[in-house]
Amino acid sequence: MKIEQRVWNEQQGWSLQDGSDIKNKVQLVIVFAAAQILKEKVFLKELKDMYPQAHLFGCSTAGEISGTSVFDDSLVATAIRFEKTRVMGAQIALGDPPDSFEAGKRLAQTLDREDLRHVFVLSDGLSVNGSDLVKGLVGHLPAGVTITGGLAGNGDRFEETYVFWDDLPSRNTLAIAGLYGKHLKVGYGSMGGWDPFGPERLITKSTGNLLYELDGKSALDIYKKYLGEHAGGLPAAGLLFPLSIRTRTDETGIVRTILGVNEKDKSMTFAGDIPEGSYARFMKANFERLIDGASEAALRSRDGLAGRAPDLAILISCVGRKLVLKQRTEEEVEAVSEALGASPVFTGFYSYGEISPFVTGAPCALHNQTMTITTFAEV
Repeated sequence: MKIEQRVWNEQQGWSLQDGSDIKNKVQLVIVFAAAQILKEKVFLKELKDMYPQAHLFGCSTAGEISGTSVFDDSLVATAIRFEKTRVMGAQIALGDPPDSFEAGKRLAQTLDREDLRHVFVLSDGLSVNGSDLVKGLVGHLPAGVTITGGLAGNGDRFEETYVFWDDLPSRNTLAIAGLYGKHLKVGYGSMGGWDPFGPERLITKSTGNLLYELDGKSALDIYKKYLGEHAGGLPAAGLLFPLSIRTRTDETGIVRTILGVNEKDKSMTFAGDIPEGSYARFMKANFERLIDGASEAALRSRDGLAGRAPDLAILISCVGRKLVLKQRTEEEVEAVSEALGASPVFTGFYSYGEISPFVTGAPCALHNQTMTITTFAEV
């Protein structure tokens, strides 16, 4: 696997970060960029001119990662020449009204099944129910095919997000890349680092990813009480206090963050399911644990590589972590780099949700407030 990476920003234009002189042999270019840059479209045309044989695949973000740097208002393009791996992909519309399970099913059905090793999925970040999307994918892909990916972002604005595969970036869109062949090794890890606080509350009214009541009281009113003076900044302010959701049969929870609020019916939209009858508990940031969580995710992501050093690492971290870490954001990326060493090219983005198993062999799930890492090597 050979890789080169380019970054564009308004101050410097295009710059080459890693280079292998592989322009005419690249099969895939992964693009993570600010929404306003993708809307201008000219940059994708320039990339297509640079890599005429390649598929262009990417999404809008809440921050872009290149090496150990985190950018805003940039475009990071990672061009990959696989030596022994075949690539195919597609994009689809989410639908109106959105049916995330059906969208996952349709995405899975766009791919050839024979010799499929791994799929990487990018999704609209606002209208999708990420839990249902994952269920649709898992239920219609061949057994043993691993899944990672993330939900597109748009800063902390929670406005229109864009996704594309060989087409113009579009809203309410999902895209998938299928990677084929026995020579590809894929690893993954996903960790958080948030501390629970306050009492565990029963979810007394919810539908899918919409939450209405905790302990028979308005969940939105409870959230506003915890946020205090920050309540006017919802939904973004809700990222400071995600929920840990635990079913009656689980000892550990899965983290969920807010995508939107509806003042009329007092509902809160989350990135994934909030099952009625489960338990919810507020969480708060622990700076050192967030950075340690990123390092642990990196170490776990080596498990699927059969002892090989990774060639490529895709980092997807939640926008909530970026809002909390602020000027320390790059520390979590640096922690990943220290854990994985100098061999991989690093790319990635800050997201509205992360898709991955926690560790090798675990079921795939939607996560929030994690650092989720996918590593790749060819053998």
